Amino acid sequence: MIKLERHPLNPLFSPISQHHWESKYVFNCAVIKRQGLFHMIYRAQGEDMVSRMGYAVSLDGVRFNRLEKPVFTPGSQWELYGVEDPRLTEIEGKVYMQYTAYSPKGVRISMASTTDFLRWERHGVIIPDVNNKDAALFPAKVKGRYLMFHRIEPDMYLAYSEDLRTWTEFTPIAGPRSGKWDNLKIGVGAPPIETEYGWLVLYHGVENTASPTYRLGFMLLDLENPEKVVKRSDEPILEPEEEWEIFGGVPNVVFSDAMVEHEEKYFVYYGAADNHIALATIDKETVVNWIRS
Repeated sequence: MIKLERHPLNPLFSPISQHHWESKYVFNCAVIKRQGLFHMIYRAQGEDMVSRMGYAVSLDGVRFNRLEKPVFTPGSQWELYGVEDPRLTEIEGKVYMQYTAYSPKGVRISMASTTDFLRWERHGVIIPDVNNKDAALFPAKVKGRYLMFHRIEPDMYLAYSEDLRTWTEFTPIAGPRSGKWDNLKIGVGAPPIETEYGWLVLYHGVENTASPTYRLGFMLLDLENPEKVVKRSDEPILEPEEEWEIFGGVPNVVFSDAMVEHEEKYFVYYGAADNHIALATIDKETVVNWIRS
């Protein structure tokens, strides 16, 4: 059984009362390491409860400087209630963001792209099916096509594309497991990381408790055929234990959109009870030993 280790400076981010757009909740974030810097796009809510996204940057992945104003705000009829839960993937020099567009018409997967994290090109809704979310791009093509995770409740799916715009062949690859910590629903966490053993995938699992409990686990997918699950966490690698993970806007939640390779570790950034952003780490060697065991 392997576990993530919480960073001693947690939580890294909390709401700022002086900023109307992030005065109430600061949580689920995407992080990407690029040109020697850690770039974070995070979700926040103020008194109006509309989700917007802020930007923060760090040299060490722990101490971040954040901008006073959001860098990505609702911009279409599909986003009247907010833009949520970003995930970042760099492909061919451009950073793509998959996110959830939330409106009175439900939730849908949307995409935007950037080269500087401040200016964004919107590509709109890329999967029009309602109540589809938890999307994350693979960082490389597989057999000549782009791949993307998404979630049609309660299962994790893959979708395929030639151009990053039109997605087809929705294929379920994993679902909840009866009697385990992920028995209600599951969804991808961070975009997958390519290793010599397969695609390492961070995912969240939800247990059907009185107040649904969100935990994190690992999944390993075959490099050549990512529809094949090679291995999956029997026990969670992170679960709500700290007071600020148990009590908050949504209690009993650790939810991640970001896993970054840094030196000989994986840095996992997660939202805690929809109130804070925190960091947990694990040695790469520990993960390799889990894969081999």
